Amino acid sequence: MAKHGKKYRAAAQKVDPDKKYELKEAIGLAKESNSEKFDESLDVAVRLSVDPRKADQNIRVSVVLPKGTGKKFRVLVFAKGDKETEAKAAGAVEVGGDDLVAKVQGGWMEFDRVVATPDMMGQVGKLGKVLGPRGLMPNPKTGTVTFDVKQAIEQIQAGKVDYRVDKSGIVHASLGKASFSVEDLAENYQTLIATLVKAKPASSKGHYVRGVSVSTTMGVGAVSYTHLTLPTNREV
Repeated sequence: MAKHGKKYRAAAQKVDPDKKYELKEAIGLAKESNSEKFDESLDVAVRLSVDPRKADQNIRVSVVLPKGTGKKFRVLVFAKGDKETEAKAAGAVEVGGDDLVAKVQGGWMEFDRVVATPDMMGQVGKLGKVLGPRGLMPNPKTGTVTFDVKQAIEQIQAGKVDYRVDKSGIVHASLGKASFSVEDLAENYQTLIATLVKAKPASSKGHYVRGVSVSTTMGVGAVSYTHLTLPTNREV
């Protein structure tokens, strides 16, 4: 078992896994467990009262975090003609058509996000088994299947991220870097929650948001089970 440093142990002692913390207090505790060696992501897990096996409850949302993610994404674009030129000018790491499809099929995965123009989806569909499990398949609902590739790339770099509920009914998301201020991380959190609430399916009954926890990527295990005081709004 790996030995933890003083900072980790000190942060762990401050966490009561049975206590419900206010948002900013929970974020502050998570930030304290951040490694000094690198700037970790601060992540949130939101448990929803949904059954992902039902099509109308398989939640998938896109949201532009107002304070960004602190990350620079490598955006891959499937396009041709003028749109290929537009994508390159907007900073896409790689742009192409059939040749690029073949490259990805061959195992090349040096990218973080994927955008495609609608006329390219016939070819991109061949990559379903490669991109789908990684959550990278372009989708009109998330704005990643569009002819406005410049805007799509700019939104991704500005902090637009896609989230979907897992088979346990939990949405896992990054709120930014641990070096962000508590206020900025809280603002990103509130934007995410508002987006998830807006996506609440009509068939979801009872309390929609059942629980929330925050942690840094490699932070104190107990912090990852820190329960936040949930909104009192009847919608959730």
